[in-house]
Order: sequence, then C-alpha cells, then structure tokens
Amino acid sequence: MTQYDFDLFVIGGGSGGVRAARIAATHGAHVAVAEERYMGGTCVNVGCIPKKLLAYSAAFGHGFEDAAGYGWKCSADEFSWAQLIANKDMEISRIQGVYRAMMSNAGVTIFDARAVLADEHTVELSTGERFTAERILIATGGWPNLPEIPGKELAITSNEAFFLPDLPRRVLIVGGGYIAVEFAGIFSGLGADVTLIHRGMAILTAFDHELGGALMHEMKDQGIKTHLHSVTKSLEKVEGGIRVTCNDDLVIEVDCVLYATGRVPLAHGIGLEALGVAFETDGAIVVDEDDRTNIPHIFAIGDVTNQLNLTPVATAKGQALAERLFAGGNRHVSLENVPTAIFSSPPIGTVGLSEEQAKERGILFDVFKQTFRPLKHRLTMRNQQTFMKLIVEHGSGKVLGCHVIGDDAAEMMQGFAVAITAGATKAMFDQTIGIHPTSAEEFVTMRTPVRIQP
Repeated sequence: MTQYDFDLFVIGGGSGGVRAARIAATHGAHVAVAEERYMGGTCVNVGCIPKKLLAYSAAFGHGFEDAAGYGWKCSADEFSWAQLIANKDMEISRIQGVYRAMMSNAGVTIFDARAVLADEHTVELSTGERFTAERILIATGGWPNLPEIPGKELAITSNEAFFLPDLPRRVLIVGGGYIAVEFAGIFSGLGADVTLIHRGMAILTAFDHELGGALMHEMKDQGIKTHLHSVTKSLEKVEGGIRVTCNDDLVIEVDCVLYATGRVPLAHGIGLEALGVAFETDGAIVVDEDDRTNIPHIFAIGDVTNQLNLTPVATAKGQALAERLFAGGNRHVSLENVPTAIFSSPPIGTVGLSEEQAKERGILFDVFKQTFRPLKHRLTMRNQQTFMKLIVEHGSGKVLGCHVIGDDAAEMMQGFAVAITAGATKAMFDQTIGIHPTSAEEFVTMRTPVRIQP
C-alpha cells in the first residue's frame, strides 16, 4: 500500500501532461491531472489545431482565385468570420471531450482547478482540496509574451486571435517567428490588409535562412507589407483604430495589433521556487535527460522546459517518461532530426540541420536545391513558387537536412523525416523512384550540388 494519494500527479492538461497521465494509468499507476484553463492546453485550444483550421479557411480564399484557371467561376465575397469561429469552437470542444474520455477510460482522476505545490509531495487545488503524490509532473506549458510599451493593453496575442468577434480590416503583426508569419498568412488570406514588422534583419531566423527569404517573396506577392529593423514604441487608441509608432519613424493605423514576440514558460507561481527547483535564466525549469528536476521525484516536460517547444515532442516525452516510471522502459526522446511545419502561406516543412547549423558544427557539406513553379499553379494567376533544399554531408553522402516551402510541405516532410531519422544517404534518395507529377519527386531527382560548404 502506498502512503500517497496518487502515484503520479500531473499539473497541466496539455498534450504532454495528458499523454503522460494516460500512459501511466494504463500501466497501473494511480494518476491525477489538474488543469486550470482548458483541457488540451495550448495546442488544442489556442495553438496548432485552431491555427491550422484558420489556415485552411485562408487557403480557400486563394483557392477561389486559383479555380478560375481551371474553368470554375466562383466568388469569395461571402465569407463569414463568425461561422468560421463557431465551427472552430465546435471542433475544439469535440477534441477536449476526446482528451477527457481517453484519460477517464484509463482511470485518470481529472481536476478542473489550479494546482500549486504546498510541499515536495503535496498538491493544493484552488478548490481547497489537498492531495499527496509520490511523483509530480509539471507540464504547464508557456504563455505569450508582451513587451512593456505604452498602450500594450490595446494589443492581442495569438491566444485572443482565435476569439475575435469580427475579422479586423487592418492588422499589424509584430514578430518574425513562425507564429507571426502564420497569422500574417491567415489574416491576409481572409481578406485583411496585413502589415508585419520585425526588429530583426530577417524572418524565421531559427530555420534555414533561405526559407525565410523565400517566404518573404511569397508574402510580398500576396500583398503583405513587411518592415524589418522596426520596433514598436507605443500604441495609442484613436478614432477608428489604433495608432502604432515605431522607432524608425513608421506610424501606421490599424484595427488590430497582434504580438507574436515569443512565449515564456509558465513555471512560476506554483510553488516551485519555495521548494528550490532550479530554473534557467529564461524562466524554464532545468531538467536532466530523464526529464527530472533537481528534486528527484519532480519532473517537467514540454514548453515549461523550453527545450524544443513542439506538441509532438511534449507528447513523445510524456509517453517515454510514463513508460520509464511505471513500465520499466528506458526510451528517451532525441531532439535531433525533429520534423516540423510552419503553416504559413505557402507552408514550410523542415527536418534535420539547416545550412547555418551544419556550418556551426564544422561539417563539410553539399547543397542541393531547386526552385520551380509547381504544376498546380501553371494554370493560375498566382506565380507561387516551390523551393526545396537538401543538406548532404560531403563524402559520406548522408542527408543531414531537408527543407521545403510550397503546397503540401508538411505532408511530404513527414515521410522524408523517417528517411533522415533512419540515416538515409543521397544515393538512397537518388535510387528512389519519384511519384509523378508531384512536387515531392524533386527531392529524389536533384543530382548536381549547387555548392560545397564551408
């Protein structure tokens, strides 16, 4: 008989926490989950799922335009933002129910309450209840960050963007990362006049530099205005909108200002500091390779650790942790060769090393790349281009990185991620028969490197 109420208490009902709880319970552990906001966390409620639903809707706007080249006569004049948001909410509600059902069916106890640590083994809920647990998992995720400038209360973040009562006519996006470019594409595709400003010299600097350049070109063709080296100084409510003043004498008036300038770990204010849990300088929880904090029975996974903030990574870590703790497993999740997608317009798919990362590691490598107008757009008015790139280790021929911007980028990248994880070489790519006519076949038909680096 255990001396604790639960074998595992999970604080946070996002993707990582839910997976850890469910897998632990299926292996016989007595498990509880406490979630104070919405079951499913960021991904389900204000992240991946609703974002992609909105991106699908925006793509229809381009699709109506493209359809004319294929003989269709149709119009995009009757779009309803209210209907889109209502349908999105209905789907999110369905997924929340699925999450709850999966945990309940596995025997997990669910608390819809805020949880804090009263001591190393005691969790106190906002309901006043207290429970003890042999092990505790922190999976509270992250939260959007707003800069301290005058008028910041007039801005929104990605959290609020999914619940706007109306589609804004003029939108300013502040930021140059994947959330910023995704929302720029969404609002533009739905008919808004979009401006994006970013303090840096380029967008998407965390990815291969040529992807950001290619997307900038596509954004310009879509009418999205971009200003680099620009920082907002103040926001001011004026008649008919919001006046935004920047450091480069840029002054614009818009209806909505969306900040996508990073996220911070939600690790503070839940009792960890008092227990002496170690934090990184950015506020993330320090964990070892076993996802363990400096307190041996307290663990942390997902965005709260700020290692690689992707839903599938948190999910994989949650499962691996539960199996190690309750099923005798020894699997650890590698953060190498993690595929990811940016649901920009057009979307981006990437896996493995960027050119910049390969240089930093001192690797001698060949670059293969191709830019072309895909078959779909040969009959449309839009001159949308697809860009593909392979980073191949010189000598061994091992494919180190695979990058694409274009239609269906995310779908094709999942398969290539398997190949790169398995250690595929360029010779193996070359031996693979392409599927014709597709854009993906270009990855197995590129024969001549454009350069050798460094």
